[in-house]
Amino acid sequence: MIWHDVDDVMIITLPANFDMNANLGYLTREKNECLYEIENNIITKVIAIGEMQSLVQISVIDNQQMVVQFLNGSRPIEKREREKIATYIIEWFDLDNDLTPFYEMANTDPLLQIPAQKFYGLRVIGIPDLFEALCWGVLGQQINLAFAYSLKRQFVESFGDSIEWNGKKYWVFPPYERIAQLEPTDLAAIKMTVKKSEYIIGIARLMANGDLSKEQLKKMDFKEAEKSLIKIRGIGPWTANYVLMRCLRFQTAFPIDDVGLINSIKTLRNMNQKPTKEEILALSIPWQNWESYATFYLWRVLY
Repeated sequence: MIWHDVDDVMIITLPANFDMNANLGYLTREKNECLYEIENNIITKVIAIGEMQSLVQISVIDNQQMVVQFLNGSRPIEKREREKIATYIIEWFDLDNDLTPFYEMANTDPLLQIPAQKFYGLRVIGIPDLFEALCWGVLGQQINLAFAYSLKRQFVESFGDSIEWNGKKYWVFPPYERIAQLEPTDLAAIKMTVKKSEYIIGIARLMANGDLSKEQLKKMDFKEAEKSLIKIRGIGPWTANYVLMRCLRFQTAFPIDDVGLINSIKTLRNMNQKPTKEEILALSIPWQNWESYATFYLWRVLY
């Protein structure tokens, strides 16, 4: 993936099969998102990597170039630091993935054909930070999406940093090092269960101790990474596959028991009852190596 500096902005060359409107459609589906703001098709977000925090605005020209502008004097002087920001954005939008084979498969698949045409150019929007991805997976367990976003906002605004610009605060997800120091009682004001508080603090401590990291998981094959995540308290097969899909970019990740996936299949096939796991497995045979994309596109049918 090619990126370069032009004056004070970064330009990322976009791949074929990319459509910004399709991605903005996903990113704006929930009004209570607290980690970025979208106005006039421009994304404003703090990108935090280690100690570095840069407030950026991201816009797209003709679906060919992504323009990254630094606000508030937050442009890193060192090129290698800007490289990290480019890498984060490329990973966030999965820009180094050629979707041609996915569309070839989807256009002949009875279930994916309509979503693939309707949301053409959509990428699996990632969560590059492992701690954020795991927390979001835990927060989203067994509750509706709107309530999950409300919990995330409370958590972020209680424990995260922010950069103020033009009279607005732009939030950064709390770092695991900070959360590892807490006890479940410190999270009591947030309306999540005590169990979820324990899970999140437990994950933060594993990461702070060096027992869990994105680098370690990326060295594993899919099954090994899945097993390693499921061993962690509070992470079952759904959360593990969600994180493997959105953070670690395993294309075979497949949260097969996901309610949204089940409901989308039921809707698209006009079924009277929910499809069984066996039915979903049979339907997914053609999706081999693209299960994560198939799931993401099916989610978009209803969410």
